[in-house]
Amino acid sequence: MKFRALRLVATACVPVLLFAACGDDDDDDAGRDEDDSSTTDAPAPTLEGDITVFAAASLTDAFGEVGTAFEDANPDVNVELNFGPSSGLREQIVAGAPADVFASANTSNMDQIVEAGAANDPRDFATNLLEIVVPAGNEAGVNGLADFADADLLIGLCAEEVPCGDFGREALANAEVTPAIDSNEPDVRSLLTKVEAGELDAGIVYVTDVLSAGDAVEGIEIPADDNVTATYPLSTLTEAGNTEVADAFVAFVLSDEGQEILASYGFDSP
Repeated sequence: MKFRALRLVATACVPVLLFAACGDDDDDDAGRDEDDSSTTDAPAPTLEGDITVFAAASLTDAFGEVGTAFEDANPDVNVELNFGPSSGLREQIVAGAPADVFASANTSNMDQIVEAGAANDPRDFATNLLEIVVPAGNEAGVNGLADFADADLLIGLCAEEVPCGDFGREALANAEVTPAIDSNEPDVRSLLTKVEAGELDAGIVYVTDVLSAGDAVEGIEIPADDNVTATYPLSTLTEAGNTEVADAFVAFVLSDEGQEILASYGFDSP
């Protein structure tokens, strides 16, 4: 009986409860609307301004696309890219050249930037391998590093102080080859250009450079035991004029999108 009585009371009260419930829902919705308006996420701050990125010559094609993608994502930002030998860019930065980001083709030049107080907390963002490059058709018949000792061939390397020159000489030393060098080029792109034009029979560049030249050249793999891995670090510079945008650019290079762009040009992840 007690159970039935409770049910009857509940039934009798249904109209009143329904009416009250409607009123409560309106109040709750209003409250929720107020709450929602107070907790709505604020829009992300818009990046604005220009940055100058100093980057190793071997990054020319990849960073060209990275810079464009970053600008597309941030319409109020302009990225100026300055490419050259890492050692030369390092000297310019230490001397006070205006720059916001530095991307080096080796760790030693970045280490010197950090030691000079010009950068903090560099991050490795890519790796690269060396490859022998010869003109299309390889008329000189170059087969490997041993041919770099042939005085009858026109052999080119990057200058010794440039990362690709340092790494190239290390690979030749690993193979116990003393090269007969005819030309020392200021950066890897200068060396690649001379090989493309047929002014040199062979040179040592990066895998990514051979890929960028397409059909104009041919690549010859260097055995793993002799090859050298180049690790690329980058960092916002301490004297950056636009630290916020510089930091965002560094983060973009390290992001999945940035890494995919680099991979499409032949770079490997660090």
